[in-house]
Amino acid sequence: MPLYSCPVRSLQTVARNIFVLSLHAPGLAPAVRPGQFVNIRVNDALEPLLRRPFSVHRTTHDAIEILFNIVGKGTALLAEKREGDVLDLLGPLGVPFTLDDDRFDTALLVAGGLGVAPMPLTTVELLHRGKAVRTLVGARDAASLVTRHLHDVVCATDDGSSGFHGNVVALLEREAGQLAGKRVKIFACGPHAMLKATALAAERLGIPCEVSMEGPMGCGIGICQGCPVELRDASHRYALMCKDGPTFDAQAIRW
Repeated sequence: MPLYSCPVRSLQTVARNIFVLSLHAPGLAPAVRPGQFVNIRVNDALEPLLRRPFSVHRTTHDAIEILFNIVGKGTALLAEKREGDVLDLLGPLGVPFTLDDDRFDTALLVAGGLGVAPMPLTTVELLHRGKAVRTLVGARDAASLVTRHLHDVVCATDDGSSGFHGNVVALLEREAGQLAGKRVKIFACGPHAMLKATALAAERLGIPCEVSMEGPMGCGIGICQGCPVELRDASHRYALMCKDGPTFDAQAIRW
């Protein structure tokens, strides 16, 4: 698996406690597909020991962006990076979303919180394939919403400070009715509870759904066995989030 030394180009604050880190990565950027991730070593010390996984947010011909918030020591260190600092990246990793699919013509992107991270790159690829795209973004409040580089966006906030008053799954239930007669596929990313609710809603609505799961992927390549996902298939009970995912058919997972 390729390793890359990537200089920092910029670090921007795009919402409350949410940052976009741009990295010069001419060897990596062209290889990334929507839904894949990179594992980043945040410093040269022994602590934190493990790399941190991040969905690729956007790419250009020579750069990638990641979206993150500060939740612990690793992300706190990332938020201190400045132009010219060099980070060690492993990637691209994981299975991308299945976008080249003639069974749908309208993509409904559903993002909860930092689950918005893979959606800009996914949007670009879907539009390039001639798919219609509608994007549902949920967050706790207006200050936590990230809608940059998305298409046809409808927002939901738990406190009602912006857009639909409620969570993004409730918004999905409302919006699905407006897509009657269209061949729709859902692509979702966010916390486990939100993905479970999305999967159940998609099954009830009869809409195919892929989810991009979030979790602790220490090695990123299936060696540490630290990110199991339980499947419905009795003959193949478990998959690994990093190696077999992070994208899965929502109906394949035992939620």
